[in-house]
Amino acid sequence: MNDVEFHPVTAERWSDLADFFQQNGNPNYCWCMRWRLKSSDFAAGDGAGRRSKLEELVREKTPVGVLAYYEGKAVGWCSVAPRESYIALERSRVLPRLDEQPVWSVACFFIDRNFRQQGLASQLLTAAVEYAWSQGATIIEGYPVEPDKSYRFMGSPAVFERVGFEEAGTGKNGRIIVRLGNHES
Repeated sequence: MNDVEFHPVTAERWSDLADFFQQNGNPNYCWCMRWRLKSSDFAAGDGAGRRSKLEELVREKTPVGVLAYYEGKAVGWCSVAPRESYIALERSRVLPRLDEQPVWSVACFFIDRNFRQQGLASQLLTAAVEYAWSQGATIIEGYPVEPDKSYRFMGSPAVFERVGFEEAGTGKNGRIIVRLGNHES
């Protein structure tokens, strides 16, 4: 897909992310906080509280992800940040750390329905990888889910494979963990 721009979410782009999430249903339920909060805190909260927490991270300049823009409007999202910033992911028994190396994690994708099935997910993942490298990442990790599963927000194995990720381990329940790594600046 041509004519798409990609930008990290910053305080200046917060309103673009908020508008995108509000216009597209599912994201405004979790506000991409499912992996960033302890499970109990996530369950106890609501959409407004999660939105506030995500905005707080953005205002504090904590990396949260990358937006895809088409004709100036946000049409896609990829959550990418240091793994330790995803509290629930760090505590996950299903997707445990493979080792103690510092990694950045790709934890979520969401694409406007009008832009799906056009290769945008791969482009968005490539932009997320480039952003992570620019922030000093040396290993980027993903947790793809087969497309026939009900929870597909973490991306498909094919998307990660197209960008060069390779299987690095297996979590519980057979979930694969993929990595792209040892990038040298």
